[in-house]
Amino acid sequence: MIDFPLVVIGASAGGVSALMKLCAQLPSDFPAAILVVQHMSPAYPSMLPRILSSAGLLHAIHPRDGQPLHPGLIYVAPPDHHLLVKEQTVALTRGPKENRSRPAVNPLFRSAALIAGARTIGVVLTGNLDDGTSGLYAIKQAGGLAVVQDPDDAEYSSMPQSALGAVNVDHKVPLNEMGTLLTTLVQDMLRSPGQSSMTAEEQRRLEVEVGIASEAHPLSYGVTSLGPPSLLTCPDCGGTLMQLKEGTVTRFQCHTGHAYTANSLLSHVSESIEEKAYTVVRTLEEAVMLLELLSEQRQNQGDAHGAEMLRARACEVEASTQGVRTLALDSRTLRLEELKRPPSE
Repeated sequence: MIDFPLVVIGASAGGVSALMKLCAQLPSDFPAAILVVQHMSPAYPSMLPRILSSAGLLHAIHPRDGQPLHPGLIYVAPPDHHLLVKEQTVALTRGPKENRSRPAVNPLFRSAALIAGARTIGVVLTGNLDDGTSGLYAIKQAGGLAVVQDPDDAEYSSMPQSALGAVNVDHKVPLNEMGTLLTTLVQDMLRSPGQSSMTAEEQRRLEVEVGIASEAHPLSYGVTSLGPPSLLTCPDCGGTLMQLKEGTVTRFQCHTGHAYTANSLLSHVSESIEEKAYTVVRTLEEAVMLLELLSEQRQNQGDAHGAEMLRARACEVEASTQGVRTLALDSRTLRLEELKRPPSE
């Protein structure tokens, strides 16, 4: 059992700058371990620990798997690995992606809720879509505290706004007040931690999801018990998605372990529409070129009527092509960030 608080932080777009500003506010004797997930590309090495170490008084590292947790140290998820809390250590895994990300914020938050319970403070910073909302909900159910950057203060407001809409957040603050707030909350938590309100069913669901992120076999670990099957399929593997209800939010998880929110699925659908629409555009354009070629061939053979019919058909197909091209260009309006924009933008 961890006998000191954990501060778990999630960020995406705009997160590096936000994390630097937050780390600059924390004192050298900060009495909690800090674990950070920043969405990043798996293709490049991360310099984030060096950046955060230089930003403030606390040292930041990419931990090794099984490294013990200590107060006053910042543990940063390395590229292409989930960062989890396991007993009194960290775990690095390559479990299934969540919302098409690894590392993802939710697995870290859930594992902290499972292991540290009421000694956990979850923090959601700037970012797109809604990673972190589900994990923050788990932290609250386990008796921990939820802190969210004020969306008006965030470079990208979607992640904070999503958390505020779905979770009973304890504190919404601008970034320049967050360091002082976290220091106060950690000190208060040392004196009087909260109480868990998690039901046995929620506890079991949390164990299953943390287990899957820890690379346990999803089917044998009970992924199909998380909820009824939906009519939707996994965009990564094509498997059936189970439908999970969590407070006011619906989530999805497939039998191989990939997990999504409705928002992240909608984002994928819009990308898929664009991709498939351009495939149709290419096919239609090829049909136009072939019709024109055949028209010319008929003309050279003295069949003027046949040539004209082929040219007319080519014009009809070309008109259809423009409609599909418009669909491809407009598919981005399905994304939640675009739906939130004022019409003038």
